[in-house]
Amino acid sequence: MAVYTDITDDELATLLADFDLGAPLAFKGIAEGVSNSNFLLETEAGRFILTVYEARTNPDDLPYFLDLMRWLARHDYPSAEPMADRQGRMIKHVRGKPCAITGFLSGLSVRRPTAAHCREAGGGLAGLHLAGEGFPLTRENDLGQAAWAGMFQGLESAAEGLKPGLSRTIAADLAMLAGRWPRDLPTGVCHADFFPDNVFFTGGLFSGAIDFYFACTDALAYDVAVALNAWCFEPDGSFNITAARQFLSGYEALRPLSDAERAALPVLAHGAAMRFFLTRLYDWGATPAGALVKPKDPLEYERKLAVHRSSTDLVLFGAPSA
Repeated sequence: MAVYTDITDDELATLLADFDLGAPLAFKGIAEGVSNSNFLLETEAGRFILTVYEARTNPDDLPYFLDLMRWLARHDYPSAEPMADRQGRMIKHVRGKPCAITGFLSGLSVRRPTAAHCREAGGGLAGLHLAGEGFPLTRENDLGQAAWAGMFQGLESAAEGLKPGLSRTIAADLAMLAGRWPRDLPTGVCHADFFPDNVFFTGGLFSGAIDFYFACTDALAYDVAVALNAWCFEPDGSFNITAARQFLSGYEALRPLSDAERAALPVLAHGAAMRFFLTRLYDWGATPAGALVKPKDPLEYERKLAVHRSSTDLVLFGAPSA
């Protein structure tokens, strides 16, 4: 969500002329994330977020993302609802790029989540999975396990530049994941990027989720595994089992995991760490010059991969060992 596309006052006025949102009062870029350009927009009608979709976002996926956000907001899940213009269109264009305006979601993200935050976040993810039931559209996870080997092709030298011998280690991980990846778990709407910076709290309680631009149809337990990696590792790379137990406790208070889902969590979390390592490795050398944010360090997820290689017992993920 760094700002790669500047928007002039005239371009903003032309865009807003199609909406019943009133005149703009304030407009500024948001220097977070790495995928799209985001702006905080205040008009006579209130506060909104304007997102300009950059190269990584496939325009063909936008109807899925925006319809999902509208579905969730209208099924009592706290997410930002896309605004439609007077013709009922949610997808617009500026500077030749697709864009959308969504409502502003109140709340604050946390940089250092506590165990209590993890429990609340777990409940928030389960609520999303339940609210997504019945959503009529589907979208394949184009950053899922089937894509990882192809994603790594051409990045071998970049991996070696980070750490000698890492390319061979990643190749071995990819082969293991291809052989052990579960295929028959319950599927549904997944956020697929349920990180602390995409989750809001008010008064210590979960108050909403944002950034659904990796959302897809996949195993719900994979979405849990993505979140365990994101919420339950300490800055030094160690895994916080208390945080994991609290996250899973909050999740299962609303949607209990099946035995098969629990058993699959170690390999799912290993794979989820691989997914974010690979996209960060790509972004490390591909983020455009002049972006308002630095790409995220792939070595953070290399360290998480190392933990998953060395610890395959369910105790690591908050479940008692057999």
